[in-house]
Parts: sequence; structure tokens; C-alpha cells
Amino acid sequence: MRVFKFGGASVKDADAIRNVADILRQYVGTPLVVVISALGKTTNALEAVTDAHIQQTGKAAELLQAVCDQHLSISRQLIADEQHPLYSHIAQLCSGVAAMLSRRPQATYGFVYDQIVSLGELLSTRIVSAYLQTQGIDNEWIDVRLLLRTDNTYREGQIQWKHSQQQIKTLVTPIIKQPKMAITQGFLGGTIEGFTTTLGREGSDYTAAVFANMLDADSMTVWKDVPGILNADPRLMPNAVKIAQLSYYEAIEMTYYGAHVIHPKTIKPLQNKGIPLHVRSFVQPDQDGTVVSKNADNLSTALPPVIVIKANQLLLSVVSKDFSFMAEENLSRIYEIFARHRIKTNLTQNAAISFSACIDNTPNRIKELLDELEEDYSVKSNAGLSLVTIRHYTPEAIAQQTEGREIVLEQKSRYLFKCWCDKKQYFDSL
Repeated sequence: MRVFKFGGASVKDADAIRNVADILRQYVGTPLVVVISALGKTTNALEAVTDAHIQQTGKAAELLQAVCDQHLSISRQLIADEQHPLYSHIAQLCSGVAAMLSRRPQATYGFVYDQIVSLGELLSTRIVSAYLQTQGIDNEWIDVRLLLRTDNTYREGQIQWKHSQQQIKTLVTPIIKQPKMAITQGFLGGTIEGFTTTLGREGSDYTAAVFANMLDADSMTVWKDVPGILNADPRLMPNAVKIAQLSYYEAIEMTYYGAHVIHPKTIKPLQNKGIPLHVRSFVQPDQDGTVVSKNADNLSTALPPVIVIKANQLLLSVVSKDFSFMAEENLSRIYEIFARHRIKTNLTQNAAISFSACIDNTPNRIKELLDELEEDYSVKSNAGLSLVTIRHYTPEAIAQQTEGREIVLEQKSRYLFKCWCDKKQYFDSL
């Protein structure tokens, strides 16, 4: 029994969806759950719809129509018959969001975000499922919001495992036993009240890992536009090399520090049951890719320097107003504030009366964080920084990544080098 996950790049247009069908055709007759993301760039477009709605710019309906038109265009390239049920599904999904946009927003940003942005996955899976059926690939579309029960933490829904596992076994197991492919959405969940939640940006990998765990899958495969897990982002470093085997530990370290190849929360559900993760190329599906498993635990010493660069970082400097030491009481208070606003620190350091933290610069959350911190502390911030992390560093790798850059702060341990620095040389071409 396998779980596959296809991301936005793999279903970005009609040709890409045809390629997905070619890959899946090889697995007809085997138990398979297929988790699919929104079409490439759709989530960004729906975030723009959300912002326009919240800000009442008058552009939200127009932006939504552009998203729906794009999906209709791709559908027509795949299924010419507009009497096909796919088109009524698209119309129903789009009209549901349009109705929401016709009313002034009354709820929190997170709630509104999840109800609108979730449209991307619902549309993409309807299109892929319908096209597969026309190609003789028997499958059943299923709404993941009926499967994964979450709490009401919008934009970062926390899965309620016991209920979700029961739903998956009740609704999914009969499908894949037929055997028929189960097609469902990544990134999404549902509350007990029937509202949509999302699991965190790029959360479809995590969705697939949850399915793999709850169904005791033999393996999970993430299909990417790269040949496997590389030691660096090939857009920034064309000489990046593929890593054939990786331990769960090394993989979770890479993703925690910002490597985008898989979502940071993906590894835990797999490691807990010893399920191997395959990262393979949908461009070259006959290639082996990378395997993440417990069998690679002894291979860490053979790894090349693993380089992760995160842009759009904010450096916060928090100083006690009364000159009290930055010891247990203050640190506990500060971390409690960070946790309350769901802000993850990428790097921290403290001195006698100051605490520094490097965080992702997410404006919707940062303002509330700063407001609360400034009640008891003096706070300064530097934006426009990047965070460079090198695991299994060498002197040559550090020199290469820091040459010509202004280093704001650096840390080094036995296996890990990290520094905050200016953003020049990186991301200009992205």
C-alpha cells in the first residue's frame, strides 16, 4: 500500500496533469492514496483574493474569477465535453467562494484565509480525478475535510488523531481495497463545526505522511521537479548534488532549518512507524531519487555540506527595560509570547540583558507579537536578512557562502554553522 503526493509544479497545467496520469497508470490495480496540492501558483493567487476581500479593495471578485477561469481553461484542454460533471463541480466550488466574497468579512483573517485558499486543492483534485477517469484509471475523489478533523487553529490546524484515523479507515480503506485509487487534497482539514482549516503553508507533504501513518503504508512518495533531495537549492547553487539516502534525523534537521524539498512536519509520522519516504522526479519517473529511512542512520558521516538559505528573515533584539538579567524568568516569558503568536524561532542567542531571535518575516503575525513584547521589553528589529545554515560544514563551504556578505551574527557547533547576514548575492533572480 502506497501514498503518493503530487505538488503544485506537477499539476501546473494540462500537460503536467497528463504526465501525472502517465505515472499513475503504472500503479493501476495496487492500493494507492494520491494526495494532490493546488495547481502551481494558485495558493498565491487565492491569498491575493483573501487580502483583497479583507481590505475591501473591490478587486476580490475579479481576482477569484481569474483563478476559476484558469482552472476552466485547463479542464477544457483535458475534457472537451462541457456537459461532463467536472464543470458543475467547478461552478459549485467557485460560486461558494464568490458568495463569501459578496459579504463583508466578519471573522478573523485566519478563518477567512482558510475558507478561500482551500479552493485551490478542491479544484485541482476534481480536475485530476475527472481526467484520470477518462483515461481508464479508476479512482474515487474524497473530501479530506471529512477525514482529517482538526481544532480551530486556522492556518495551522492541529490534527485530532483518534477521530481522523477512524474516519480514514472507515472511508478510505474500502476504496483502496477494491482496488481503486483514492484521490484527495493536501493542506486541508475540517473542524467539528464543518469549517475548513489549513495545516500550514506547503502542508500537503504532511497530509500525505499522516495518511501513510494512519493506513500503515509500505511507503510514501513525494513527486518533485528535482531528481531527489539535494544538498542545496539548485536555483541558487547549480552544482547542488543529489543525496541518494538520508536518515530520518538528517531529513528533519534539513527541513527544520528551511530546506523546501519537504514540509518540516512530514518526517515524524513516517519515522514513528518506520515508513520510508521516497523523493522522486515526475520529470524522470524512472529514476530512483532519494530514500529517507532508518536504514540510512549510519550514513551521516558521508554526507556533503548541506546548505539551506532562508530569505525574508527578521532579526529581533529584545532588551529588558529594567536591566534584569535575561535568565529563566525572562526567557520563559519571551518564549511563551512567541508560542502564543505561533512564531517559530530559526536561531536564538542571549546576552546579559538581551535576547535575539531570527524569525520568518510574516507581517500578519509580527505586529501582534511586537505589540505584546513591547509591553515589558524594548524591541528593535532588522528586516531584509537571510539565514544561512550549513550542516556538515567545511571551512571551504563556510567561506563560499559568506564571502562578500555582511555577517550580523553567527553560531557554530560540531556539525552546524548558522549566520544571519545581508541578502545580497541571493534571491535576486528568484
